[in-house]
Amino acid sequence: MIEVRDLVKRYGDTTAVDHLSFTVEPGRITGFLGPNGAGKSTTMRLILGLDRPSSGSALIDGLAYRDLRDPLRYVGALLEARAVHGGRSAFNHLLYLAQTQGVPKRRVSEVLELVGLSGVAKKRTKGFSLGMGQRLGIAAALLGDPKILILDEPVNGLDPEGVLWIRQLLKALAGEGRTIFVSSHLMNEMAVTADHLIVIGRGKLQADMPVGQFIAQFSDTAVLVRTPQGQALRAAAGERGWTVADTDLDGALIVTGSTAPEIGELAAARGLVLHELTPQRASLEEAYMELTRETGEFAHRPAPGPAPAWGGADGRA
Repeated sequence: MIEVRDLVKRYGDTTAVDHLSFTVEPGRITGFLGPNGAGKSTTMRLILGLDRPSSGSALIDGLAYRDLRDPLRYVGALLEARAVHGGRSAFNHLLYLAQTQGVPKRRVSEVLELVGLSGVAKKRTKGFSLGMGQRLGIAAALLGDPKILILDEPVNGLDPEGVLWIRQLLKALAGEGRTIFVSSHLMNEMAVTADHLIVIGRGKLQADMPVGQFIAQFSDTAVLVRTPQGQALRAAAGERGWTVADTDLDGALIVTGSTAPEIGELAAARGLVLHELTPQRASLEEAYMELTRETGEFAHRPAPGPAPAWGGADGRA
């Protein structure tokens, strides 16, 4: 279990993490989301003891990372996959890590096989593609067979086959009761991978809940409606404060702010004919954008003005 309690990290006048508290439970995949500059990477560095908090704590099963015995066997982490000596082979890079923690040599071959790098195990890592480097970073995180995994953007650079592979791997590890904490900017991937979400913005906690609850809470309900009496339905919906919009689907309407049963009851009361009434499921991306609209790195920044003309400050060529 990972416990973050009232965590604060300041860099001069900038507060990167602002009184942040959450718990990452074992047996599920917890997605860690937030806009650029939200403090995700800083939070992960604080959990792993790579930065010191200004105040508060980040604990792993009640201990600071520095107090863990054999930390590589306890926590596997991927923060920067390219942080590898380019002159070393993939095998020797992992062997070096294994020897620092008493991990048997055979485990190196096992994880290289697991991540699909056995065929290039003896090649120098400086020639690796982004996806190969990412797989090597995941192999390093898995080397000690840890009970906790902390992964920052693990699907970055992976092809579709690789993305499916890491998704299935994380689900299998969570199914074994391990604690999985993973950040990503890919909302579609998080929607099918994560069980629980922690969302931060400008260093502060914005949401901490299961994926389904998050989508339901932070997105408008919408219903697809087909009726030969569209104008009458618009008028009736407007009286209730619902919003009605046209679609490209042969006159079908989208009604937001209501539910299918409420629309059906309204239509029955007004004698309106309905040909279709289908609730529309919002996406994780839509819910995420709604929640973080005001907390992004570029929120409320004015649009750039026209580019200056070539020449001096007065615009003369």
